[in-house]
Amino acid sequence: MDPEVIIKLRCPGIVSCADIIAFAARDSSCKLGNINYDVPSGRRDGNVSLINEPLLNLPAPFFNATTLRDNFARKGLSLDEMVTLSGAHSIGISHCSSFASRLYPTQDPTLDPSYAAFLKTICPPPVANATAAPTVDPTVNLDSITPTRLDSKYYVGLKANRGLLTSDQVLLSSPMTAKKVVYNAKYGNVWAKKFAAAMVRMGNIEVLTGKQGEIRRNCRVVN
Repeated sequence: MDPEVIIKLRCPGIVSCADIIAFAARDSSCKLGNINYDVPSGRRDGNVSLINEPLLNLPAPFFNATTLRDNFARKGLSLDEMVTLSGAHSIGISHCSSFASRLYPTQDPTLDPSYAAFLKTICPPPVANATAAPTVDPTVNLDSITPTRLDSKYYVGLKANRGLLTSDQVLLSSPMTAKKVVYNAKYGNVWAKKFAAAMVRMGNIEVLTGKQGEIRRNCRVVN
């Protein structure tokens, strides 16, 4: 059964969807990377859901280092925390449409040629004068080294110019963040501790508590 459903059945009106997401992130970090940290509870859910909120708050795949820094700073996160949290791209996937501009029409020179050749076998060039969005948008692992492990190999991949998104590879190409990438690649255990601390910090951003918001009966819609 869906963990959300189990929690809602056992703790109706007590555990929020926001807390469930925070707990799931913690449990995933533990299972996939043996990264453990305590998660404060007591969050409440918002009364409004807007489809454009993720686009307004999450960094875009084409962001450069300065834009990434400013995006995270608006949420109270430091430059080092931004680079540290980018390591979450050690797992997960991305659609071709998010990085196709690095392959076509001109290949990004910061992309490892052999990796680019591999990506082109999965992601075809966009159709000229297409009037509609493609019906199929293939996916690729964000981390080509250990795609099912949450670890510092993400930074090792960046050093090899195998960052999938522009917002990944720019962390190495920018003098602002390059040393932090090299450090995290070399000291994986230190990165893991920083990642745990940054996840707790991020989980406390703009939290609703007390009588603010609500506790949703269904996480997909407001009450």
